[in-house]
Amino acid sequence: MAAQDHDRGLMAWWRAGTPEGRRALMAGSLGWMLDSFDVMLYALVLAALMKDLAMAKFTAGLLGSATLVASAVGGLAFGVVADRYGRTRALIWSILIYSVFTAACGLAQTVAQLAVFRVFLGLGMGGEWASGAALVSETWSAEHRGKALGFMQSAWAVGYGLAAVVVAVVMPVWGWRAVFFVGVLPALLTVWVQRRVDEPALWRASRAAASARPGRLRDIFRGGLGRLTIAVTAMNACTMFAWWGFNQWIPAYLSLPPADGGIGLSTRVMSGFIIAMQVGMWFGYVSFGFISDRVGRKRAYVSYLLTAAVLMLAYAVTRHPPALLLLGPVVAFFATGYFTGFGAVTAEIYPTKIRATAQGFTYNIGRLGSAVAPWAIGRLADTSGFGAAFSLSAVAFLCAALLWLWIPETRGRDLA
Repeated sequence: MAAQDHDRGLMAWWRAGTPEGRRALMAGSLGWMLDSFDVMLYALVLAALMKDLAMAKFTAGLLGSATLVASAVGGLAFGVVADRYGRTRALIWSILIYSVFTAACGLAQTVAQLAVFRVFLGLGMGGEWASGAALVSETWSAEHRGKALGFMQSAWAVGYGLAAVVVAVVMPVWGWRAVFFVGVLPALLTVWVQRRVDEPALWRASRAAASARPGRLRDIFRGGLGRLTIAVTAMNACTMFAWWGFNQWIPAYLSLPPADGGIGLSTRVMSGFIIAMQVGMWFGYVSFGFISDRVGRKRAYVSYLLTAAVLMLAYAVTRHPPALLLLGPVVAFFATGYFTGFGAVTAEIYPTKIRATAQGFTYNIGRLGSAVAPWAIGRLADTSGFGAAFSLSAVAFLCAALLWLWIPETRGRDLA
């Protein structure tokens, strides 16, 4: 009975949501899960790609950086689309783009062709978060917004884990090309979104206001917002640098032979390590939503970032596989869970008519700033080893924590 009461308490926030809010949350979560699934396939097959297409670590990292640059452009573009034409329309088109071009990666015969497909995939990847975060933010109350966005963000870990399962099952039998072909399946989600998910009432009211002019990108720098926009964007750039620098290279690090600086795990064992990390990542995302709704966005964010920096330094100097297996989920818990708070913080800072634009800018310009991470980590791994390379990600976490000196607490704000 006590367990049942506890469960009712944990899920009370879900029952407190409206039917429209719950559908919006499912759409945003599924879109983000499948975004992760498609994008992370590249990292999971990277060792095989490097061998088959004769790519050096430098080139492989450069392709990862190109995807992030494209995602920044996509996030900016779809943020504007979401504010002007609707959250669900932007969500649908972003999912279609990343699905189609993930499958196209399986057709690439050269590094140049692969680069083109990864760039278009990045455009859709960036657009999904901007539209999905605005959709969820506007359909949940201030009391439960952090939890809802935590649930949405946690879907990234599920998608990454599913990608690892697909790689473990498909690649040993059919090769890396077949892995990418599976990535077209998320396109099916757009049919359900189009039929079942409405535009938020808050967005419709903002668009219907006779006196309201459409929001513009420069509005996020006007008044007191300019300094805050810069601080939030820079903070996100540091977290993105740390995350992508680490996660883009973890599968290759685990599977490359020791002579190349790796651990030397087989594809299936490496996939098992990645799945274990996604379990920790999922709990990190979900816990952050509850914690930030209770103690505040700022305190939760800084605590996660500082802990992530310490744990990543520990991971960087560990080469014993059993120790890496145990440490990986704990690193993933703290080194990714904070992302849950970003959608809530930015939703609570900016008004409705520029919310998606602001979220698209702060998230994706931050991602643009971090685009150097896969290249920089790959370059440093070539010259100094993966231990030194991953330590650079830990330093980026420390910088992100310091930037919170210029970002205020936003918990409890109603959306305007």
